Amino acid sequence: MTNQDVVLPDMGIAAAVAAASLPGSGGRALFACRGAAGAVSSLRRGGAYGGLGALPGGAADAGAGEAFLGARSAIPLAAAAAGRTCCTSLVVEAIRASSPTRCPAADEYEAWTVSASPCPCAPSPAAAGWVRAFVLGLVFVARACLQGKHPSALGSFDRVAAAAWGKRVVMFMDYDGTLSPIVTDPDMAFMTAEMRAAVRDVAKHFPTAIVTGRCVEKVCNFVGLSDLYYAGSHGMDIKGPSSKDDQTVLLQPAREFLPVIDKAFRALEEKTRATPGARVEHNKFCLSVHFRCVDEKSWSPLAEQVKAVLRDFPELKLTEGRKVLEIRPSILWDKGKAVEFLLKSLGFDDGRSDVLPVYIGDDRTDEDAFKVLKKRGQGLGILVSKCPKETDASYSLQDPTEVMEFLVRLVEWKRPRSPSAARPRASQR
Repeated sequence: MTNQDVVLPDMGIAAAVAAASLPGSGGRALFACRGAAGAVSSLRRGGAYGGLGALPGGAADAGAGEAFLGARSAIPLAAAAAGRTCCTSLVVEAIRASSPTRCPAADEYEAWTVSASPCPCAPSPAAAGWVRAFVLGLVFVARACLQGKHPSALGSFDRVAAAAWGKRVVMFMDYDGTLSPIVTDPDMAFMTAEMRAAVRDVAKHFPTAIVTGRCVEKVCNFVGLSDLYYAGSHGMDIKGPSSKDDQTVLLQPAREFLPVIDKAFRALEEKTRATPGARVEHNKFCLSVHFRCVDEKSWSPLAEQVKAVLRDFPELKLTEGRKVLEIRPSILWDKGKAVEFLLKSLGFDDGRSDVLPVYIGDDRTDEDAFKVLKKRGQGLGILVSKCPKETDASYSLQDPTEVMEFLVRLVEWKRPRSPSAARPRASQR
């Protein structure tokens, strides 16, 4: 955790104000978001998005992952019962720490000041106005911290263009939260016609792939463009462009897990049926348990239900994203591996200096792709987020609207109006 990223657990806005005035605060950015902040603080020690970065089947820390699912634990026998509770709470706290669509400080303000009925503890109009100004200041500082460490890809477009000059740009993009807004009903995550046009124009100039946790068929229906590469199920179902309905299958590394995934899907549907708002989505090579519409009081029981089902399926592993629990085959494959495969398939192997992969994504699963580009020493990762977070991305964009603007500018740069505009200059900072 850097001095720009301070999280205070179990504190409200009033406590945050007091903490900001403590000696030695040094003007550091301050973010308070109820009890969830404590989970963010502790989980971040384990990786780019916290201790859940390495779960069962992961290469980084298989032991930690198994402990997370209750397979084994280093907790003394005397504390075994507490350990079981802790395992579930880790899931729940990770759920709370799922990357928000807005800065937590703004949510804190609304939760404190907006009420359906008068409340004795509600602030006076004057106090509410002061709090609003303070929180908006926090939001401003939060975004400044994000753009200070990971500058805006729009504000720094000259630098992006300079890095792309003379190179073959290859575009990779997540779908939910990147090309479409995050919505309550996953079946209603439609992209706008303007976004579709922007993606279509990008694909005319650069090899373009959609890398998503959705199954290929669903994301193809959402995007509606046949001249793209699609890597569904977190890269476990990769298909190439085609003018026909049936796309060419390039790779399906988890095909042998299909019968197990089908059984787990039926078991999860039955187990979570009694939880209002819970929904299990079958994404062919992975499963998604959506809890965006589940009351927070039911998160812990829901997490326990999912864990209970997975105990009968040791071939599968549990990860989590933005208000969703992901169940995937326990193989060493992710979005980063999918990016590597597609680059190789396109003839852009390691060692070529004339290639610039660009990956745009908003979810923790996209960090695997950011890491790959960083390890290659070439390529640009662009995180879509309004809040500061640790990431291996180089740049940031706030939301799908900014993503669309970036894509439009990229196309405009590719077809300059005059020879004098052909060679971009890196901005001096």
